[in-house]
Amino acid sequence: MSTDLEDLSSLAAKSASHSLKRSRILYDVNPQAAFLPSVDPVIMASSIARRKRRIQPGAATSQQGRGKSSGSALAMVAGSSNNPAQQVGAMGGKSNTALIRTGDDSNAASDEPKMGGILVKSKSSSSKVKIPTPTWHAPWKLSTVLSSHLGWVRSIAFDPTNDMFATGSADRTIKLWDLAKASVGASDALKLTLTGHISPVRGLAFSPRHPYLFSAGEDKMVKCWDLETNQVIRHYHGHLSGVFCLALHPTLDILVTGGRDAVARVWDMRSRTEIHVLAGHEHTVASVLTKSTDPQIITGSHDTTIKLWDLVAGKCMATLTHHQKSIRALAQPSFENTFVSGAADCLKYWQGKDGRFLKSYTGHKAVVNALAVNEDGVLVSGGDDGSMNFWDYKTGYNFQATNSIVQPGSMDAENAIFAAQFDGTGTRLVTGEADKSIKIWKQDAEASEMTHPIDMVNWRKKCLKEAKQRY
Repeated sequence: MSTDLEDLSSLAAKSASHSLKRSRILYDVNPQAAFLPSVDPVIMASSIARRKRRIQPGAATSQQGRGKSSGSALAMVAGSSNNPAQQVGAMGGKSNTALIRTGDDSNAASDEPKMGGILVKSKSSSSKVKIPTPTWHAPWKLSTVLSSHLGWVRSIAFDPTNDMFATGSADRTIKLWDLAKASVGASDALKLTLTGHISPVRGLAFSPRHPYLFSAGEDKMVKCWDLETNQVIRHYHGHLSGVFCLALHPTLDILVTGGRDAVARVWDMRSRTEIHVLAGHEHTVASVLTKSTDPQIITGSHDTTIKLWDLVAGKCMATLTHHQKSIRALAQPSFENTFVSGAADCLKYWQGKDGRFLKSYTGHKAVVNALAVNEDGVLVSGGDDGSMNFWDYKTGYNFQATNSIVQPGSMDAENAIFAAQFDGTGTRLVTGEADKSIKIWKQDAEASEMTHPIDMVNWRKKCLKEAKQRY
């Protein structure tokens, strides 16, 4: 070791001498143009010392290791230290793993640089990834099955008083149900059947300020029903093809519909005037949300994009292109300014103010046709294969995955969920399915955190895996 240091010292001295010699040669060409000071031995000695420190083994030297597993550079530092375990590198790429150099304790006080020891990996610094703690929710179970429709049940809407709900079907009818009687399976739960559409009814909405029910169908029609006389009092003409979704503004007398003509139309509820035609999508507008704050209208389309609209100007504020499949469902809670979109690839969680992407909810491997969220933060997604996933809304923890049961006499292929809606209290979930039935779900009253605990081990693994992905 001493021989190597002597060789390095001589090399440093020669290098410093050659550097000064080159400077003198340059100045000798024109000695009148510059003044060259005499050689100062102190400066010479400090220059040699700096070069020694720069190239001696105890200084910071790095080498890059291209491992097959990490593929990232690991900085290795070897030097004298009083600690028996010395950190010699921390350049671990995504996992941020560190290399720790361990040596002999007996040589810890030696002044010579230690070149021995072994390199070991420290624990992964996964503590930097924040693992949210999910809120515990009781599992849901099937309570009641209602059979009255003669076609697929495509839409569901609840009355603001929570006394009744309406269902629209492919049999071209709208049925009104008493919620209390339907929850217990009473034979007189059906209150009324409305006929007037000539194609499947795809959208329903109750007005919170008027005794009106709005319906939209694949027959290009948007109707306003007076529930006091049970008759159609207004028609809204303008769509060029089937109308697939419908929503009412929470504070204004405005109606928003979207359809297969790739536009969303904004209507004045009273005068039946078309206020705006929100054009920009390239395919069917399958879902729409309305809010009292900007963006007041959110649309999801089969062209895999979500658009946020300025209601006053009638123009698009932002376009979200994160999804790779058709967006068939949107849902928003009442307790925060966010919303969730559902497609065949995954569910995505968005900031409601500016459409900023927050999180992906992965695990539901089906075409998501329906989304609903209640006051307790329970999000449900229904797929075209009859699968239902229940999520903790804020964290995305999938606390239950179940399948709907096909009714006797139906084919297995008819095990699809087309619509889902929570009642006003959030304790009942109503789903409309392809077996022509309406199913009412409720929480298991006997479940507890002991019988159905949160699987934190798999949840932590999933969070760490998703932290490495962008979308």
